[in-house]
Amino acid sequence: MTISADHTAHPDQASQAPAEDALSEAAKKFGITAEDYMLPARHQIEMVDPDGRLKPQGEQGTEPGHEYPLPGDDELLAAYEQLVVGRRVNDQNSALVRQGRMAVYPSSHGQEACQVAAALCLSKADWMFPTYRDAVAVMTRGVDPVQVMTIFRGDWHGGFDPLQHKVGIQCTPLTTQLLHAVGVAHAAKLRGEDTVVLAMCGDGATSEGDFHEALNFAAVFHLPVIFFVQNNKYAISVPLAHQSVAPSLAHKAVGYGMAGERVDGNDVVALLAVLDRAVKLAREGSGPLLVEANTYRMQAHTNADDDTRYRQNSEVAEWRAKDPVNRMRTYLTDRGLLDDDGEARIREKAEAVATQLRDGLSEDVPVDPQELFRHVFEKTTPQLKEQSALLADELARDAAASTSDSKEAGK
Repeated sequence: MTISADHTAHPDQASQAPAEDALSEAAKKFGITAEDYMLPARHQIEMVDPDGRLKPQGEQGTEPGHEYPLPGDDELLAAYEQLVVGRRVNDQNSALVRQGRMAVYPSSHGQEACQVAAALCLSKADWMFPTYRDAVAVMTRGVDPVQVMTIFRGDWHGGFDPLQHKVGIQCTPLTTQLLHAVGVAHAAKLRGEDTVVLAMCGDGATSEGDFHEALNFAAVFHLPVIFFVQNNKYAISVPLAHQSVAPSLAHKAVGYGMAGERVDGNDVVALLAVLDRAVKLAREGSGPLLVEANTYRMQAHTNADDDTRYRQNSEVAEWRAKDPVNRMRTYLTDRGLLDDDGEARIREKAEAVATQLRDGLSEDVPVDPQELFRHVFEKTTPQLKEQSALLADELARDAAASTSDSKEAGK
């Protein structure tokens, strides 16, 4: 059944099923069945092992229809640079929270490979919709670091212009960004735009109703959306085993009629390969895709969380050995793509970003209480005007009283 822009079915096209046809066509490209196209490969895609060695092709988890070329050297070097910057930013922001310069910061320490690959796989015209934990991805997309962190210092706005950067404001309500992403993709399709949307979420989001609604809508309307699930094993304190008993979160894709894939979320080489192809397929009209990245949240949920109450130190130590930054550094060094001078240059850039954050977040921000009313509606309502006037009068009386008190004290 074909659905028009006004969501009305055309009787003369009722026998057609564009989404099903597109799935079949996508499967034919790879010489496999539609079912094998939708189901993830039997093993997760992993190209570089935790020790930084390129795995033999037969051990990378690939199979017919799930084959991925190695990303180019320039792309890999760019990704490593952003990994190092992202790790430094995560550690710097954690320190800024302790110093009281930021109210909260959900660190992605250990998940930087997911963050970087999510941003680098997109073109400038594409959109990205991040979660509250995806500050490094937003920065990698080109947003000013201080603007990215504005939301975490408790300001009234998100810090940057979403339209300028094609990046949605980081969402704290769980999973709402997926609906926003689907809406933008739907609008782009109706306009005939060549736009791919990447919607980021965590494993906990897959337990939310908004997750189902977003995936179902994207599949039914055959939208160019990539749902990128960072499975870091915990929804705050709830382990994945208490959320889902599916073989993997990527297996959920087949239930919606879209392709799914799972990848080592600490292997930036594999992530770039999988996401690059996902973007290409979505842009070619193959419909939405679901990519699950298996990774780990190395630090607490936020600075307000005590992760020792629900996981063991031995578990954290096991994942520390799979660190994405060390893995990529070893791989590039062994291939002769990274030397000491290159490493020093990248570290210097990372430190410059950390300095920019320290300086920017240390500045006092002028507070204008009237901003409470200016940006609620396009046209200020009578109620808001009344409230604004009441506040202005109260502030004026407070200022007058303060001036009077000062004069009395000076006598």
